[in-house]
Amino acid sequence: MNKRDFLKASGAIIAGGMWTTAPADSTVPRTNWAGNYQYRAPHLYTPSTLEEVQKIVAGSKSIKALGTRHSFNSIADSSDTQISLEHFQQFGHLVIDEKARTVTVGAGVRYGQMAPELQKRGFALHNLASLPHISVAGARSTATHGSGNKNGNLATAVSGFEFVSAKGDLASLSRARDGDRFLGAVVDLGALGIVTRVTLDIQPTFDVAQTVYENLPLTALENHLDEIFGAGYSVSLFTDWQNHRATQVWIKRRVGPGSDPSPLGPEFFGARAATVNLHPLAGHSAENCTEQLGVPGPWYERLPHFRMDFTPSSGAELQTEYFVPRDKAYQAILAVERLRDRITPHLFITEFRTIDADGLWMSPCYRRPSLAIHFTWKPEWPEVKKVLPAIEAELAPFDAKPHWAKLFTMTPARLQGLYPKLKDYKQLMASYDPGSKFRNEFLASHLYA
Repeated sequence: MNKRDFLKASGAIIAGGMWTTAPADSTVPRTNWAGNYQYRAPHLYTPSTLEEVQKIVAGSKSIKALGTRHSFNSIADSSDTQISLEHFQQFGHLVIDEKARTVTVGAGVRYGQMAPELQKRGFALHNLASLPHISVAGARSTATHGSGNKNGNLATAVSGFEFVSAKGDLASLSRARDGDRFLGAVVDLGALGIVTRVTLDIQPTFDVAQTVYENLPLTALENHLDEIFGAGYSVSLFTDWQNHRATQVWIKRRVGPGSDPSPLGPEFFGARAATVNLHPLAGHSAENCTEQLGVPGPWYERLPHFRMDFTPSSGAELQTEYFVPRDKAYQAILAVERLRDRITPHLFITEFRTIDADGLWMSPCYRRPSLAIHFTWKPEWPEVKKVLPAIEAELAPFDAKPHWAKLFTMTPARLQGLYPKLKDYKQLMASYDPGSKFRNEFLASHLYA
């Protein structure tokens, strides 16, 4: 299959929300959306009721939830059984509590499905990832993040959730009731159980206008990093690591009541405003990107980079991401830039985004305002695998943490040393899953080795 056909096929799958699913006990090969990982679990179940979920979990030796397949590693795989909630309709509808300002949804719901329904009721989420195609449960489990100096990752909006534990029992945890136990379980990496319902904080709806600038000198970040990333509700910089520049700056600003009154001009710290809609990757059509040129629109149509009904990003790609302390962000960028001639031949694009600190034990932003350095690679794993250790070595002085669902080569000892609450997390997971039913090869090798 050539790249054009791959993009068309993956776009149809993602936009329609209808993954090809094998029947129970099937050995039909299944891959993640980018096609770089083939799941090894011999059995896949797609239940439609809570009772079915409980029965499958209770009867499985080893089991993991399979979401929208946007993970690039084996975090969602299992030696025995995977369970997908894509057909799980019992909790598929939205339940909005206007007084508490929360929404409760089925765990398999995608942000791109939920957001328009919230908008109709006059509500919004505080943040969205660059892709609206991902599921609520998957984003919660892996601390997938979105961006903004004052915006926590998507898991910080979780105020409660229900899950099926190892014995098939239905359990729940909430921020208001469970304190530290809740903070340890929100980002659970799939080790707690099979989440069936999630409750999220919501707020009154708002509009966003997105403006893109081209060719920002990276030297501007040395003394103006906070101003640049604080110029909007959410700001992204893209670079190919050449010519010491960010090729594009995407500034997403709230408009209307309570918004920043100062207008954006034709120049931004040496960058010039784009006059047409742009894709982060040079030469790609911007038709699958969210509206730009300062045109206001609902939050859910501007905060992501890519539209729900189009192929996200490049399609056939690999992804890696590291989180560094925001107050060391410029130094970390310079450290990676030293590898530019090794990186660029295998790179589609790199993106810088900021995320606020949080109190979730296994979040890469735990008690640390962060800058994320995200690499979208060409599908050249043998070559990329050789570059990653060099990047990780350059970022080691900054205690860089990898995104849980993306590709990295960091040693287990190094990774474990980055999480001060790891021992407490393991004890908490064991209290719900003493037989390690939800501990797969990924968790065993990275956190229990």
